[in-house]
Amino acid sequence: MFQALGYAPCAMCIWQRYPHVVAIGMGLLLAIGLPIIPLLLIGAASAATTAALGVFHTGVERDWWEGPTSCTGSGLDMNSMSAEDLLSTDGPSSLVMCDQVAWEFLTLSMASWNAVFSLVLAGLWVFAFGMRQSNSTGPSLTSPPTPEA
Repeated sequence: MFQALGYAPCAMCIWQRYPHVVAIGMGLLLAIGLPIIPLLLIGAASAATTAALGVFHTGVERDWWEGPTSCTGSGLDMNSMSAEDLLSTDGPSSLVMCDQVAWEFLTLSMASWNAVFSLVLAGLWVFAFGMRQSNSTGPSLTSPPTPEA
């Protein structure tokens, strides 16, 4: 969404997307009727993971702690550079820095909002797990409900 508005993602922004993909996959697997409990737990863990990455990214943006050297400060990780790279005067043209806030709303960056919404999503996954666990009169806890005849 933000890319369409001209905000290119940094490396840490991309990292935060991977757990969302896993959570979406778990939701799709639930929709086709695979075992419920493991999918709910994996979905909750995925949402919590992206929330943690969002908090870490927020800390990097706010200078609470150091981020990866590949996308903070000058954006150069000198340990992985060759002598030719070190002597080059060409800078990375498409590098988006992880420690720079590109967009903010109500004093929260995109990474912060991702953390907030991901925590809400993790809470919903945990709530669904709790509701499933408390449903003792329903079908088996490890398999989807079967239609009644």
